Amino acid sequence: MSAPHLPKVAGIDPEVPVSTQTAAPLREIPAAPGAFIQDRLAGWVSDLTTLHELTERLASTATLDAALNELLHAGAALVGARRGLLVLERAGTTTPSTTLGLGLGPADLGHLETVERSATALGRVLDGPPEAAAARGGIATPDLLGDQDLDPRHREVATRLGYAASYALPLASEAAGRLGGAVWFYDEPGEPSEKQRHLVGLYARYATEHLARLTELERARADIATVAEELLPSRLPRIPGVRLAARHRTGPQGGGDWYDALPLPDHALGLAVGSVGGSGPSAMAAMGRLRASLRAYAVMEGEDPVAVLSDLELLLRLTEPARTATALFAYCEPATRKVVLAGAGHTPPLVLGDRRCEYVETTLSAPLGMLACWEAPSVEFSPAPGETVLLYTDGLLRRTGDAMDRAFARLHSAAASVPKADRHDPAAVTDHVLRAMLPDGLDRSDSTEDVVVLAAHFD
Repeated sequence: MSAPHLPKVAGIDPEVPVSTQTAAPLREIPAAPGAFIQDRLAGWVSDLTTLHELTERLASTATLDAALNELLHAGAALVGARRGLLVLERAGTTTPSTTLGLGLGPADLGHLETVERSATALGRVLDGPPEAAAARGGIATPDLLGDQDLDPRHREVATRLGYAASYALPLASEAAGRLGGAVWFYDEPGEPSEKQRHLVGLYARYATEHLARLTELERARADIATVAEELLPSRLPRIPGVRLAARHRTGPQGGGDWYDALPLPDHALGLAVGSVGGSGPSAMAAMGRLRASLRAYAVMEGEDPVAVLSDLELLLRLTEPARTATALFAYCEPATRKVVLAGAGHTPPLVLGDRRCEYVETTLSAPLGMLACWEAPSVEFSPAPGETVLLYTDGLLRRTGDAMDRAFARLHSAAASVPKADRHDPAAVTDHVLRAMLPDGLDRSDSTEDVVVLAAHFD
């Protein structure tokens, strides 16, 4: 008689023999197979987040000095160091090298400069093939004082400054070439880990590209400033009875604000300020042409400022019909303290003395190039002995960020607050007004406005 068939249960084959042995009880729960991978991924995400934050901070820097400071601090954080040194020097250029320290004073930098360059890791990074140092992940010296071959002077400086290890890295990339190098110092023997070297290497390559862009930008700004200075008077004339002072700042893109002071026949003096619309090389070239033309017209008919500006307007309309400009020309006779001026859409002068501080009431007129034929009546006034006439461009007002009416009031207040002891010095007057109007300084890099201030003090 055959054995009875066991009933079938879903998923179970009753004919498969069941083991009679009992498995040992689990004493601990084994880790999930992916826990190690998850930890690695979490570490990578954390590293990438840190690197992203540091590169974002570097990208937000707009000047070379700010970028170098950020690079030094970020590199120190990535390699776990407290102090560092960076040298920026581009091969094939006449630009002097830039040295910047982190946690190192001027005296410390002086001591480091006494060490022979080839005896330091930074020197080998700067002078050797950049790809060699980059391929090794930088040059690490984990125990400087324990190195028997260390240069004696280097050992002396390291002992004096209190660092025992260093890590140097070239600032180089395939596109930008080598711009310099950086070294970070450790207080105790040690060196960055492989992961730290990898992160700081990625950061340094990005930083090199950013530094190359900022270097080119600053070189272009310097060239623009040089051209602008060459287009303006190299020195102010000396005329009996009047003393002059001028301050000028060209925007980073190059602007069209200008000034002039030229001696005229019969011991007269011509003063002019103006602003050409637009920015960049074309505006600078137009500014140079207008200034040269005004000088010629002033010599021929300077006693009539209206005629001078009328000729200038005709020239602008015929040669550059799409361009506009503002201008103010004053014909001065210092011996009699007589001033005759005409303005074309320009801001009015300000007269400052012991008894008054007020704007000169000029007639309202359009800028040059806006009307088919420009003409406006001139204004005549006589500064008292010891008074200063202040000419300026609207860039001074716009740089304040205030509305124009408030900017005019602010300028009036700045002029009125000049100390009485300084009111007889035109240079002191201009400097005081600029400090009061622009507390951040005339050379603030984030402003695109040109600034011109011309002061004439009548004795």
